[in-house]
Amino acid sequence: MCGMKRSVEHESFHGEEAVTLRFGRYLATVLPECGGNLIRFDDVERGLHFLHTPEESQMDHFKTGNPFVYGIPVLFPPNRYEDGKFTLNNRKYEFPVNEESTHNHLHGFLYNVPWSVEDTGCTDERAYVSLSLKVNKHHSVYRYFPHEFKITICYALSENGLAQDVRVENTGVDPMPCMLAFHTTVRVPFADDSNLNDYQFTATIGDRWELTDRMLPTGRHQLLTPEERQMQSSGVSPFFEMMDNHYSALPQNGKNFMSLTDTRLGIRFIYDVGMKYKYWMIFNNFGKGEFFCQEPQTSLVNAPNTGLSVEETGIVMLTSGAAWSETSRFYVEDLK
Repeated sequence: MCGMKRSVEHESFHGEEAVTLRFGRYLATVLPECGGNLIRFDDVERGLHFLHTPEESQMDHFKTGNPFVYGIPVLFPPNRYEDGKFTLNNRKYEFPVNEESTHNHLHGFLYNVPWSVEDTGCTDERAYVSLSLKVNKHHSVYRYFPHEFKITICYALSENGLAQDVRVENTGVDPMPCMLAFHTTVRVPFADDSNLNDYQFTATIGDRWELTDRMLPTGRHQLLTPEERQMQSSGVSPFFEMMDNHYSALPQNGKNFMSLTDTRLGIRFIYDVGMKYKYWMIFNNFGKGEFFCQEPQTSLVNAPNTGLSVEETGIVMLTSGAAWSETSRFYVEDLK
């Protein structure tokens, strides 16, 4: 407990260990044992729910069915790798093929393993929780990704919304690839009394990457459709067509973001991911509504197997003791 308008509570969420932050009008809940997933971010005063949060009846689906369509799953390494294999820095990696339809490895190893709560607290400016995952030779992840490293995520609530600070540190001897993404799942509508037709979104997309039937980049770009150009400017429905699309990021005015506007209420939800995420995946639940996933990625899908340059793929190699970090923000603007 920290005070009347700010608190950190260790509690249960549908039977899972949870840490819930409260600050002013905002509330956020993270599940350390479930991949460190922040599964709830709400404006309590106005009844707004910005993330696709599992109901109690959906917990089995969240934990063992499809954990990627709830909250903010951590993807490390992100997205798909052809046949689960690649070579980097003269080291061969072989991941399990866990997507039978494409015979690829999908989404890495960190989204469903337990994380540790390193620190929690409140100040006059924020309520926060810091989570960490340390991988060494005894960790289950090391079998497939033979590097010692530490990843830390701090979530902090303030009057300005929710901040996410991420740090990946190579604590081993050998250079290691840092390839990270978040399968951020945004609820639509985020206001209970609104409907899908009330929503428009924009995203700082650039080139669209052509994908094979195995959902892997060919190395070629595709022309943006008129609706995709609207995504870059005036906005378009998140469900104008089925989307499972891969884009390079093209920041606007020094920001790399997605915005989702409830035109009925005049409220805009903004996900500003920072400049180090060079790519986006956008998946919109097959165009059916309920949620869409705006996924910032540091590297191109299947990056090590594309034959493209490091500049084109975004792969970051961390030497011993080196670290990568970035800050993302979730906040709300009132347009009326």
